[in-house]
Amino acid sequence: MSDDTFNLSGQIAFVTGAGQGAGRAIALKLARHNVDGVAVNDFMAERAEAVAQEIRDLGVRAIAVPADVGDHGAIQRAADQTRAELGSITLLINNAGNAGPDVTMRPSPVFWETAPEEWDRYFHTNLKGVMNCCHCIIPQMVEQKTGRIVTVVSDAGRIGEARLTAYAAAKAAAAGFMRSIAKETGRYNITANCISLSTLEPALDEPTLSEFLRSDQAKAHVGRYVIRRFGKPDDVANMTLFLCSEAGSWITGQTYPVNGGYSFSL
Repeated sequence: MSDDTFNLSGQIAFVTGAGQGAGRAIALKLARHNVDGVAVNDFMAERAEAVAQEIRDLGVRAIAVPADVGDHGAIQRAADQTRAELGSITLLINNAGNAGPDVTMRPSPVFWETAPEEWDRYFHTNLKGVMNCCHCIIPQMVEQKTGRIVTVVSDAGRIGEARLTAYAAAKAAAAGFMRSIAKETGRYNITANCISLSTLEPALDEPTLSEFLRSDQAKAHVGRYVIRRFGKPDDVANMTLFLCSEAGSWITGQTYPVNGGYSFSL
């Protein structure tokens, strides 16, 4: 007789930014734990479809729902498509982040030397995108009277990061938004939590990654971590699985650092 706390049978997942990196790892992790279906979101259709096919190869239903999370209408259509093809969404993973469709993310000048249009691209994905997904998908969870929402934020927002002020502000706002959502949805057996990340390994081919990890730049960066390595996509996926499972059923409104000890939290 099986007693698998992490068995997600009966659940339908919607994972944003799932075409690569941590989002892909999360989608595959949920599929390997018997989720009944996965909607793979990415703003690049070919990436979304490639990951959806990987999930189908595992014997789990999956569809690609390419959309910019900052576009409310596009996310509403994706949520409706998911419900029509897979069933009502019970797991929402807000993973899409960084600079969104404008993939360039770099340290900026000090805040007072930045332009307002520079702030907008970070808020578009990291805050508005989370709000759009919650607005479009929570009604399905309320109707089912069950749900798990996990939003990936950043230690930049939790402790601050110079020259990434707009990004830090957007991530901090997303975490505050999730705490409010936790209070609004708890009565419907819906939990809402955040995972706060520091730097993950860059998405490079194995030889290039190995060369990078041996560089002085990488060693200096890793020296800021108690566990002296960059994060891996599976580190994020494992915590996501925990929060989506029965093991996390009495946890809500929390932000969990998954950061190798870059910073600590009470």
